[in-house]
Amino acid sequence: MAARIGRSAPPAPTGDAPRGYGRGARLLSIGIASTGLVTFAYFSVASYVLTDPQYTQISLLWSVMFVIVSVLYRPIEQLLSRTIADRRARGLEHDHPLRTPLLLQGAFATTFLVAALALRRPIEDDLFDGSAALYWILVVGVLAYAASYFARGYLAGHQYFGLYGGLVFLEACSRICFALAVAVGIASGQTAVALGMAAAPFVSLVVVPAAFSRRTAPPAAEAARRKPDDLALGRGGRFAVAVFAIMLAEQTLLNAAVLAVHVTSEDAAAAGFVFNVLLIARAPLQLFQAIQGSLLPHLAGLQATSGREEFAKAIRVTVLAIAGFAGAVAVGLLLIGPFVMGLLFDDDRSLDYGRFGLALIAVGMGAHLIAGTLNQAALARDRAGLASAAWLTSAALFVAWMFAEVIEDPLLRTEVGYAGAAGLLCGLLVAVYRRPSHARSQAAHHA
Repeated sequence: MAARIGRSAPPAPTGDAPRGYGRGARLLSIGIASTGLVTFAYFSVASYVLTDPQYTQISLLWSVMFVIVSVLYRPIEQLLSRTIADRRARGLEHDHPLRTPLLLQGAFATTFLVAALALRRPIEDDLFDGSAALYWILVVGVLAYAASYFARGYLAGHQYFGLYGGLVFLEACSRICFALAVAVGIASGQTAVALGMAAAPFVSLVVVPAAFSRRTAPPAAEAARRKPDDLALGRGGRFAVAVFAIMLAEQTLLNAAVLAVHVTSEDAAAAGFVFNVLLIARAPLQLFQAIQGSLLPHLAGLQATSGREEFAKAIRVTVLAIAGFAGAVAVGLLLIGPFVMGLLFDDDRSLDYGRFGLALIAVGMGAHLIAGTLNQAALARDRAGLASAAWLTSAALFVAWMFAEVIEDPLLRTEVGYAGAAGLLCGLLVAVYRRPSHARSQAAHHA
């Protein structure tokens, strides 16, 4: 890679790199842990102020919106983060290539808008039971997140982790304000709660001016080394398409069960209960964005500077931490899981949250988090294509499992299916991670 971009050898990794990763992960963890708690509270409040059918519609709106924004926009976030971090590791701190990511992000947003307008009737009537308000909240929210996710990639690549954490925390805080307004009587109804999803990405962007205020003019030596084609449209597009597939598969693992149960179950509230169960996985995964946000630029920098030992150490430490966390969550759910679920969510089926099924979700969450770590390693090593194949395989099997209805109880079917699919995904990405690099394979062959 260095040979294509510049003639000089990449600089040696500095001793500050590990500290930068650790500090960044801590800063993001604070912001995103708080975000996860606030998001959980948003749905808890919503479950109390809305009827079961209304709450199910809110959970469906959330699921659909975040499937779309994650699939469409996180590829550009990852592309920006990796590209900027790689350049900064090679001593290029200015004039990062933004044109290709902007074009791709604009194309994704435009494609969504055209598709949403063309499919307005089925979306509004079949998915949202005729609610025009929920349809327009979906459209406006998805378009607004295009800017929010672009900002996240820019902040992560520059390691502005405090601002990144502030962005997602402001997003969550602004969203829960709408649910609280209904709870205290300032507003009322499903639409008021849902409006928070459209307003949140706009509010989050208030941190962006602070990032641009840190920019300085590039020194003459750096300007002389800059190449205008650091990120050609074709190369950036291939990376974005592979990550697009990864994001589609990940959101399928998190949301396909809700949609499948909504379609196949005669119980109108069943999808809401399945959504509640998957929040056990979703909340830690949202927290894990803190690790992902700092891990990818860290690994990309190490890959650019041949820091193989630090690369492996970062993966090893992260995986061990995840395993310990997931084990603790599983034990906690075995002990008090049904009680906590009944306390947090206002429904009449709290006893149906079986403790062993909840513990299975925790096991699946741990495998999912480890897979996410290995995925970041694959992206840093430019193995996005292999990683996407692993994700798509696991997601396709999970969807088939949910619609096959091998287990009649939708909650238990979701719990078993999610744990199995996440375990398979983790195993496939372990194989990708252990696959020797092209350079190492050539060296071994010549030896």
